[in-house]
Amino acid sequence: MGFKGTKQEKKENYDKKLCDLLEQYTQVLVCAADNVGSTQLQGIRKGLRPDSVVLMGKNTMMKRSIRMHAERTGNQAYLNLMTLLVGNVGLIFTKGDLKEVSEEVAKYKVGAPARVGLVAPIDVVVPPGNTGLDPSQTSFFQVLNIPTKINKGTVEIVAPVELIHKGEKVGSSEAALLSKLGIRPFSYGLVVESVYDNGSVFSPEVLDLTEDDLCARFAAGVSNVAALSLGISYPTLAAAPHMFANAYKNVVAVALATEYSFPQAEQVKEYLADPSKFASAAPVAAEVSSVSAAPAAAKEEEKAPEPAEESDEDMGFGLFD
Repeated sequence: MGFKGTKQEKKENYDKKLCDLLEQYTQVLVCAADNVGSTQLQGIRKGLRPDSVVLMGKNTMMKRSIRMHAERTGNQAYLNLMTLLVGNVGLIFTKGDLKEVSEEVAKYKVGAPARVGLVAPIDVVVPPGNTGLDPSQTSFFQVLNIPTKINKGTVEIVAPVELIHKGEKVGSSEAALLSKLGIRPFSYGLVVESVYDNGSVFSPEVLDLTEDDLCARFAAGVSNVAALSLGISYPTLAAAPHMFANAYKNVVAVALATEYSFPQAEQVKEYLADPSKFASAAPVAAEVSSVSAAPAAAKEEEKAPEPAEESDEDMGFGLFD
């Protein structure tokens, strides 16, 4: 049962409850609660226990409590929550894994009918087939330009029809038709809009990132840093290997163009002075590979089965000779 008392006592009790939650939890999910009923919300509360707590309330009361708590404790990180309290939202305080809690919240969705004046969150398509309605109900289909035919005394929809597009308001005719067909096209539940974690605020899409995604993005960032460093000739850890390689090439080029030499450039000069050494180096590599492959071939020959003895049938004699 809820807290009973005067209006001022209820505000003080709510303020104390919110401040206690801010002290105990460092992770908060800010969720939109449009079209979520009390029974559905109660089911969500039970499903998230004991690691998470759902708190609903007026935005002005929550902002006031958060601001006063930040002033009392000196922790200004809580103020980041205030900008997120816009519209019909609720707070889920949790000590569990943010991704798992977000997935658990998404499970509690309930189908809902299309009400007049409601903005459609998705496209609504009426499937073809028998509606079970008698022929006197064809006026609904005619108003909405839905092709139908009479089959065995009932109205049958011939082809699928996009009745309502996403973002459009539901009209009275559309709502009445969907109600007659028993179609509940929409589903509602708490939708995570933002995530608060130890003072940081980020989008819930971040929770879907895997280790492979993080590694790929980190590698792309390192590549960008290396490219920028090389472009402006500014040394960084990411560009250091490329800079050393380019410097070595430049030094070798200088050694080849002048009489100056160093041990690493001697072999290059020998190859350029006598190109036949390129050809002599290739057979050596081939010989090494053939020598390593010889023992394996010998083992295969040893394992090869001996040929079977020739039978009388292989001596040129047929069955009727």
